[in-house]
Amino acid sequence: MQQRGRFITLEGSEGVGKSTNLDWVAHWLTSRGVEVVRTREPGGTHRAEAIRELLLDPSGDEPLDADAELLLVFAARAQHLAHKIRPSLDRGAWVLCDRFTDATFAYQGGGRGIPFSRIAALEAFVQGDLEPDLTLLLDMSVERAQLRLQGRLSASGTNRDRFERERTAFFEAVRHAYLSRAADSPQRVAVVDADAPLETVQARLSACLEARVAPWL
Repeated sequence: MQQRGRFITLEGSEGVGKSTNLDWVAHWLTSRGVEVVRTREPGGTHRAEAIRELLLDPSGDEPLDADAELLLVFAARAQHLAHKIRPSLDRGAWVLCDRFTDATFAYQGGGRGIPFSRIAALEAFVQGDLEPDLTLLLDMSVERAQLRLQGRLSASGTNRDRFERERTAFFEAVRHAYLSRAADSPQRVAVVDADAPLETVQARLSACLEARVAPWL
């Protein structure tokens, strides 16, 4: 019987270095013989990526209602689960995902103020009992993360998306919600201090992976 794959997520607000460290974690896993399927949320499939574009688009005269935003996030997640995450896990691949439902509790719950109970009801409806085996939460102060984000945007010449345009108070609420989730689920969520040189952050990630993931290999 084929053994189910593992599901690992990376979480954190804008500017904490998720993309760079996702590459590093993927390399850590593949170098140990693991088949890794990399993906992201919102997105991951053709239709889910189309929903992502709608969620991130800052243009237009019609503001996106918070409840509509939440439902779009879970619509994209349902598509993602059905067509990428579950099939990959079922055939034994490990899924490495840039954000998942912790981000919904952080952004739509903490940031938008939607009751966590409403998000949890959608979580149960869309996911059933599926949750990550391990979540790596990259954390740093909002001020430092915003400085990093501005540097990245300036270097790439890109504009802020709809979430990146939010005010400091929004991101403080996002960070608080993330850390509350981590405190409630210490067996699943590992908080990694990302306010350090990249080599230091990756050394911390390595220690975490050796402790939590190596026993699964």
